[in-house]
Order: sequence, then structure tokens, then C-alpha cells
Amino acid sequence: MMEALGAPGAGAAIALENLFPPLPSEVILPLAGFTASQGNMSLWAALVWTTIGSVVGAMALYWVGALLGRERLIAIAAKLPLVKVSDIEKTEAWFAKHGAKAVFFGRMIPIFRSLISVPAGVEKMRVSTFLLLTTLGSAIWNSLFVLAGYRLGEDWERVTDLVSVYSKVVLVGVAIALLAFIAFRVTRPGAGKRRA
Repeated sequence: MMEALGAPGAGAAIALENLFPPLPSEVILPLAGFTASQGNMSLWAALVWTTIGSVVGAMALYWVGALLGRERLIAIAAKLPLVKVSDIEKTEAWFAKHGAKAVFFGRMIPIFRSLISVPAGVEKMRVSTFLLLTTLGSAIWNSLFVLAGYRLGEDWERVTDLVSVYSKVVLVGVAIALLAFIAFRVTRPGAGKRRA
């Protein structure tokens, strides 16, 4: 995509990465920096277009959350095993208090980079606030990796190797939290019961 479309191709790849988290930004972004170092696009264009791509992908997921809405989310949660409606309410309360920080810093955490846009849409965070926080968080994350790829040139894959450790730590943390949640619900009396 980058060879065919240049910087807009890098932006399109990052937009897709937001929609399909298995596509790793840790690979796409340093590669965009490397491509810029070879003169196939300008560094400035790579930074701008990858940030645009991040915002476009995040906005698409924001609108998915907004269309889903609170009532549908609660209806889905009520059908899930071990999940209580009160879990959604606690998450809403947490997001109401920490939503701005979650959106900003969430742009720098694998998996959450994409997922954080959905609750922002469900909770109907002001679009201008969401756009500002997403743009700033994405610009920081993207710049780190694009610039690293640009500086490392042919060795851009070293960035991917280093960040894969960070991604694995996040994945292990999520897995442990999920297992702890399941164990907590299974071992507590009345686990999985939902409020009337």
C-alpha cells in the first residue's frame, strides 16, 4: 500500500489497524518511517497521514459504540455468562470519571488502542473532545514509531522486536485480569446473577 499510494497508503493501513487490531501498528509505523527514509514519501507526510488514519479508524469505532448505545449494550451483557448489569454500570461510572485519560493514554496501549473508542461512543463523549484526545494520543504513539523506523532505516524491524515484548506484557496482563474475573465470579455465591 505504501509503495503504491505513498503516505496516504500508510494512513489507510493504520485506519485498518484500528478496525482490525490483529494488524499491528508496531509493524506498520516503523515500516512507514523506513519507507520515508528511502525517499518514497516525506517524513512529515508519513507522520500526518498515519495520524489521520488513526483518527479515521477510531472515529469509525466511536460511531459503532454510539449506534450500539447503552440499552443494547446492557441487553447484550445480560445474556453473557458471568456478566452482571452492575458490571456495565460500574464501567460507566469509571468511564465518566476517567474517560478523557482512558481515551488519551489508551491510544498508546496495544488492543486498547482500538477498543477504547467503543465505550467513548456508547457513553457519547463529546465528539470534539474525543477527536482532540485521539489525535494527540495517536500523534505521540505514531511519531515514536515512525521516527524510530526513519532513524533505524534498514534495521527498522528492531523496533518491532522491542515493542512485541511490550505487547506481550499487555496481553498477559489482560489474560490474567480475565482469568481473575472468571475465578472471582465462579467462586462467589450467586456468581453470574443479574440485578432485576
